Amino acid sequence: MRRLIDQYIQQYGRRLYGLCRSLCSNPYDADDLYQETWLRVVKHISQYDPSREFEPWLTRICVNTYRSTLRRLAKSPLLDFSNGDEKDRLLASIPAPEEKDYSPLYEAVDRLPEKLRLAVVLFYFQGEDLASAARILNIPVGTAKSRLNKARKILKEVLADETDI
Repeated sequence: MRRLIDQYIQQYGRRLYGLCRSLCSNPYDADDLYQETWLRVVKHISQYDPSREFEPWLTRICVNTYRSTLRRLAKSPLLDFSNGDEKDRLLASIPAPEEKDYSPLYEAVDRLPEKLRLAVVLFYFQGEDLASAARILNIPVGTAKSRLNKARKILKEVLADETDI
């Protein structure tokens, strides 16, 4: 069993970490998400169907772990929000550490509503096709397509003044 997990980490670890970095605003949260994802893989490896591809299963675990973390933070007594807008404003006000080559596009994607951002990250940054992204998000393909379309419209508006893109 350990050998199998080690093989999966060797084969998919780099790509999974890239997804974690795309989802999280700082490298420390990305590290935590990466570790928590692999812990859940080890815990639930008996539920994996070897006749299916491993990477979509792994990606779904990562996305669900990320969502669980967000829900847990939203329910935290330290962050008692009366509505979702208040939470979104607070989360948007937390500055993300910028890298030297951080582009306006990545900033705009980070500001998208979470449902749209997840669809964009999976489809454009992780290279999932529409059906795979929909499966990972546990939504119909039409809903995933709609979210991507809405995200593109928002990004086009936000980036209209940018000449570098």
